Amino acid sequence: MSALVRELRARIALGGPLTVAEYMAAALGHPRHGYYTHGDPFGREGDFITAPEVSQMFGELIGLWCAACWEQMGRPAQALLVEVGPGRGTLMADALRAAATVPAFREALDVHLVETSPGLRETQRKTLTGVDVTWHDAPQSLPAGPLLLIANELFDALPIHQFERRVGAWRERLVDVDPSSGGFRFVVAAGPTPSLALVPEDDAPPGSVAEVSPAAIGLAHEIGRRVAVDGGAALVIDYASPRGALGDTLQAVRRHGRHEVLDEPGSADLSARVDFAMIVRSAAEAGARTFGPVNQGDFLCALGVEARAAALARNATEAQRADIEAALRRLIDPGKMGTLFKALAITRADAPPPAGFEGTVA
Repeated sequence: MSALVRELRARIALGGPLTVAEYMAAALGHPRHGYYTHGDPFGREGDFITAPEVSQMFGELIGLWCAACWEQMGRPAQALLVEVGPGRGTLMADALRAAATVPAFREALDVHLVETSPGLRETQRKTLTGVDVTWHDAPQSLPAGPLLLIANELFDALPIHQFERRVGAWRERLVDVDPSSGGFRFVVAAGPTPSLALVPEDDAPPGSVAEVSPAAIGLAHEIGRRVAVDGGAALVIDYASPRGALGDTLQAVRRHGRHEVLDEPGSADLSARVDFAMIVRSAAEAGARTFGPVNQGDFLCALGVEARAAALARNATEAQRADIEAALRRLIDPGKMGTLFKALAITRADAPPPAGFEGTVA
């Protein structure tokens, strides 16, 4: 039995079953035993591969997207380039390499990373050797000023509350100790819980599951507030939930395969599909404007990913060309990352559409 399992069992014994959000927060972010606190989960040797690890093209195009936004902002002499949940730092490294092709833009940038994991901070430090970086535990500690913020595959890892529709009422799903195995099991609260107020009233059929993330609501509101007050733009790219859909989307991944959500907490990644409509509402309530969401494939193609792939292939070996083509297809094809992932832009209320979002308003 792991130290985290023992701790969670003790918490349940003292205070009763945990919410799914409390379980996720501990499994992913426990200061000593959480999944993101130790090790490196990214890449082929880890548990999953994110778009920046698929190809340098992804981060490069986001870097150029930020440069285009900076131009729209009036080329401020200083701007914060912020990534929230920066993984290994791969995206930021590729974005900065692309930014260097616009010297005035690169000179204006003040780089900030929002990261709570000591282990990942060290990895980011190595990836970004030679770059002046400031780390933060939360976006609220970012300094004032116009910012360009990137959040790639971040919102899907924020803790969610889950609710099951019973006859005539929603009830919260909780995590309890399974007396038969000593592990964990899902149970349903006998009566209303505080988080129940977050579930919209509807007539969903019995057995339906709804998911709400207060952490995501709060982060989207903070990003919207910062952009509305200080100017700039934010780009959110994530694994999307169908608009307005109910359903249990909580999943665990380990070694690139499915893993039981309640087995060995702290040893696997936990995520849930992102409610982009919620991000739009929260950012708008903070005074910001949103564009999208659009399919990741459409967004990258609008930024010129196919031309970039062709440029990389010109001086590549046959094997390298095959790898470039495979990476391109993975990033943009329907049924792969191209439609499973969505992109959303958050700007000031008076800003024009950013690159890749022309003609789209959320």
